[in-house]
Amino acid sequence: MPRLVIAIGGNSLIPDGDHQTVQDQYAAAAETDDHIAALVEQGWDVAISHGNGPQVGFILRRSELASSELHEVPLDYCGADTQGAIGYMLQQNLVNDFRQRGIDKSVATIVTQVEVDANDPAFRNPAKPIGSFMDEEEAMRRRDEEGWDVLEDAGRGWRRVVASPQPMRIVELDVIRGLLDAGVVTIAVGGGGIPVIENEYGDLEGIAAVIDKDLASAMLANQVEADLLLISTAVEQVALNFGTPEQRWVDQFTLDEVKQHLDEGGHFAEGSMAPKMRAVVQFLEAGGREALITNPANLERAMAGETGTRIVQ
Repeated sequence: MPRLVIAIGGNSLIPDGDHQTVQDQYAAAAETDDHIAALVEQGWDVAISHGNGPQVGFILRRSELASSELHEVPLDYCGADTQGAIGYMLQQNLVNDFRQRGIDKSVATIVTQVEVDANDPAFRNPAKPIGSFMDEEEAMRRRDEEGWDVLEDAGRGWRRVVASPQPMRIVELDVIRGLLDAGVVTIAVGGGGIPVIENEYGDLEGIAAVIDKDLASAMLANQVEADLLLISTAVEQVALNFGTPEQRWVDQFTLDEVKQHLDEGGHFAEGSMAPKMRAVVQFLEAGGREALITNPANLERAMAGETGTRIVQ
């Protein structure tokens, strides 16, 4: 059976500022899962990864507000919490969809660790903001007492920043492969995986960092030999010169065209489409056949070739 890795954005579970509750996120997951179930029904073996940025932010904020009563939650544990919670939403909705469609499939969520290099250059220049805004006094206290890296954010206040290192190894890869080979729809590498490093004794330990979800998803797709990497995002197609009068939606790119546009800059926004396109480049250069980018509502149409943006060798 053909194999598909679907990377779902964490923001896709939160449609807007008025729909952020757990119930709202569950409903959004249900809509996406309905389209995924249709692809499973068509005969695809499916692995699902997902973002978790907003959800980690919520946990950190709750932790900060409750710090006078309870211990604060470390960042790697926030990643584990969200893998479980988002995995639960996705897997329960899929189980219900499969029952309604008469599909004999199981679903499992794997709490996934992803190893990074403790000497990755990103640790020397942490730049990924997390958590709430602080005043300067609180930021300096956290820096001195807890070793946080902090930066002033464009006049809006101070925030903690952490590194975004490159993913090196999916620790639970053999388990994920085994489940996929057994026909189990597998949810894994949530939020890019829980970042871990190997310490001086050869043991794994968590580290405060954020791994790019799309890069980790591309690595997963390569290592489970997926036929297609599908990145689900906020737009139906990729555009050149997005947000300008010259904006143009694109049905298909070649790998070389994507690399050229990334080198030129200006076409794909950092923090938005650029990381996704870099992940696609990584997937294709490591032997992947094809990638597809679209939004959750159009997964089936994009797979049928009616919309979305395909990137090929």
